[in-house]
Amino acid sequence: MKEGIKMFKNFVKEVAAYAKAGAPHVTPHQYKKRINACMECPHLRKEVDRCGLCGCLVEHKAKWATSSCPDKEVVRWEPVKIGEAGKQVKLKKDDKDNNTETSDEVQPPAE
Repeated sequence: MKEGIKMFKNFVKEVAAYAKAGAPHVTPHQYKKRINACMECPHLRKEVDRCGLCGCLVEHKAKWATSSCPDKEVVRWEPVKIGEAGKQVKLKKDDKDNNTETSDEVQPPAE
């Protein structure tokens, strides 16, 4: 029973971090590398596709950019910097072109 509680706590922690960061996924290439690393890991519980260290389903955990491999002795997954491939966008509070009003009329684009 203690193992089930540990898995649940780990899952809640992982989901909270994932949701807080905006639910970012790794790239397909990163995902494939993570899954391959899990499939070769001695801690994998193959009969249920769960990590034997944290209890997470590897197919889901490997997708989440906020997740890391729980094995502290071997680095199996490359760290992922969230937003690394994206573009930073700064929103200005007083931006006059940032109009959030809605209407049924089609508006010409701002020049």
